[in-house]
Amino acid sequence: MKIILTAEFVRRYGELPERIQQKSEKREKIFRENPFHPSLNTEKLEPRQKDIWSIRVDRRYRILFRFVDGETALFLTVGPHDWIYKLQF
Repeated sequence: MKIILTAEFVRRYGELPERIQQKSEKREKIFRENPFHPSLNTEKLEPRQKDIWSIRVDRRYRILFRFVDGETALFLTVGPHDWIYKLQF
């Protein structure tokens, strides 16, 4: 799986604590191999027609993304669970 990063994702990623950045990198490697690996808890968010998905970095942090096609994903943003699920794309 190829991953494209938005400017929003890059900015938010840079603001994360170093330990969360390291966890995110591990999750990204798993995602590249299998975006639906059970440890990622990949889920499609509501409203479903917006085609926005999330993967779990850890209990508190999530990455939001969209599938561009069968081989590419666009990482939209990353941040704490409580904040990220309030966003509207």
